Amino acid sequence: MPSNSAPLVVKFGGSLHASPALGDWLTALKRCPRPLTIVPGGGPFADAVRAAQSAMRYDEKTAHAMAVLAMEQYALALASRDSTLELADSLDAIQAAQAQGRIALWRPSAMVAAADDVAPCWGVTSDSLAAWLAKKTRAGALLLIKSVDVGDGASLSEIIRKGVVDPALPDYLDGTPLFIAGPSFLPRATAVLADGMLPGATISTFPTRKSA
Repeated sequence: MPSNSAPLVVKFGGSLHASPALGDWLTALKRCPRPLTIVPGGGPFADAVRAAQSAMRYDEKTAHAMAVLAMEQYALALASRDSTLELADSLDAIQAAQAQGRIALWRPSAMVAAADDVAPCWGVTSDSLAAWLAKKTRAGALLLIKSVDVGDGASLSEIIRKGVVDPALPDYLDGTPLFIAGPSFLPRATAVLADGMLPGATISTFPTRKSA
């Protein structure tokens, strides 16, 4: 478990957009005493990009840029329902929001467009972008809030195989401790976060050895 004073990056799953759990998770996160950055998923906005791609035939690079803008749409929607979230589109803006005791809500398009170490493809979703931002902000841990549960100690390769996270995540995680919180963790999330700890299953990121 990382230090309970280290910054935390939380990826907020797009699948929660229509769930009553959305408000409950936001309430719980506001109890966290750590410097906190929320990374929005793409949700229905990214689904619209996928749905239109086959008809309009735009390439994968364009689709990825549009999906990142979908994350911004989700961020704007979250900010509109909760005034304690501070939209932030740069590292300086993130730090400024946290210095004021607010939760930074990441608008990713400017930083991702300027990055030469982010692959513009569908395999790099908001999961990987959250890991990328965690490294940029020197976060002590990355928490992915999902609409499904995984077992404590599950391997990264296992949850990739099950489609819980995107396949590019190992390329961007780079040693950051990873936790995944599904619905079963929500009832105790407020108390855990208030103590500066992380709800969710610890994910083993060590490479799995191949059998001889």
